Amino acid sequence: MKKIAPSILSGNLLNLAAEIKLIEEAAPDLIHIDIMDGIFVPNITAGWNIVEAIKSRTDIPLDVHLMIDRPERYIKQFVKSGADVLTVHYEGAIHLHRTVETIRELDASPGVAINPATPVDFLSEILNYVDLVLIMSVNPGFSGQDFIYSSLFKIEKMRKIIMQRELETFLEVDGGIKVVNIADVANSGADIFVSGSGIFNTDDYKKTIDEMRERI
Repeated sequence: MKKIAPSILSGNLLNLAAEIKLIEEAAPDLIHIDIMDGIFVPNITAGWNIVEAIKSRTDIPLDVHLMIDRPERYIKQFVKSGADVLTVHYEGAIHLHRTVETIRELDASPGVAINPATPVDFLSEILNYVDLVLIMSVNPGFSGQDFIYSSLFKIEKMRKIIMQRELETFLEVDGGIKVVNIADVANSGADIFVSGSGIFNTDDYKKTIDEMRERI
């Protein structure tokens, strides 16, 4: 099943409760939350207090993406705050296997993400231990960037590896996804589509998500 995951921090942060209500009415499958620390990426967003606040307002599963250095330091706090899926970066975790196992032991689904310049082959040793692989299709840090179309080849390659190993791993893509290109991403093998400005910069979230599903 293909899933849409609006990136909520691309919404109106001055009225986040209203944005959550509007996005709930659009019936997405997940709510994506990007956590940035100003070190791993050149931007700062939110901490586990924001995850906790969002969790208190919705029953939609929270897909929390840690774009932070040494994420193992904060795994327990983010799971406790309500992360249903917790994704860390291959490039940012020193002991990736231990970090992934900790996430699972805390009863959250572990995911691993890679930046645009990181080959999918680098995930070979960790793939069997995660529930989700996230391919970044922009350089992480800022919303509104253009989709890097060479990412389609990475998505295709990752899908083939997952199928060859007969895994049930979800393949998620994040960055620059909009109505106009979501079919290309789907055809390349993605399962979960994260969209920030592609949804929140439109006038009708439900109409946009419905159209995304039709194009998928």
